Amino acid sequence: MGYLLLFGAGLIAGVINVLAGGGSFLTLPILMFLGLPAGVANGTNRVGILLQNVAAVWSFERHKVLDWSSLWWAAAPATLGAVLGTWGALTISDLAFKRVLALLMLTLSVWTLWSPHSRQQDSPTDVNGRSRRHNLLTGLAFFVVGIYGGFVQAGVGFFILAVTSAVGLNLVRGNAVKVLTVLCFTAMSLALFAWQGRVDWLMGLTLAAGTVVGGLVGARLTVLKGHRWVRGVVTVTIVLFALKLWFGS
Repeated sequence: MGYLLLFGAGLIAGVINVLAGGGSFLTLPILMFLGLPAGVANGTNRVGILLQNVAAVWSFERHKVLDWSSLWWAAAPATLGAVLGTWGALTISDLAFKRVLALLMLTLSVWTLWSPHSRQQDSPTDVNGRSRRHNLLTGLAFFVVGIYGGFVQAGVGFFILAVTSAVGLNLVRGNAVKVLTVLCFTAMSLALFAWQGRVDWLMGLTLAAGTVVGGLVGARLTVLKGHRWVRGVVTVTIVLFALKLWFGS
């Protein structure tokens, strides 16, 4: 029953993660509910995220909306940041991690209510044509995003969409950049967690089976439905998570 619950949670989280972000708000508590220590749950959760984003990257590439240049201006600085964030996650106690997670989830829910997800322009060439100062700021923003993602992962998609919106990408192409960036820094982070023995591979792969299917569904919905529909999903997702955190036990 526990593994069936994990698969179902992974399926839902996979769709949520590709469309907006925050699926780990669902899967992390379930992993801990099934008996994993907080630190092991944090590492195990990334197995599903990694494989989900492999599937999502493939789907976005198949639909010809993936910007591979984002490997340099988004994924690379985020991966460097993830090394620092993962080191922090590996050194913190389980109790402290739970308290930090609760604080981050509350802060993230408030912050995302004002995040800039409403821009509709789509000018990916502007990313390469921006001034050196703006490119530096973009790289710094993704470095900070990587620190957060390496530490806890949950909700990192909201931050990435905020940065991609700021550089002029709509939510379809922004989501494509997001899944490629998350794929790169999650691979690094998962390797570090596994090196420290903080991954339950059976639970992780069960979760991954669900997130892969969910990731494919989410990527297809993003491309087929377009910016306005995804913006609505992002908004609803943010509100639901905020309400869950506010009224949940």
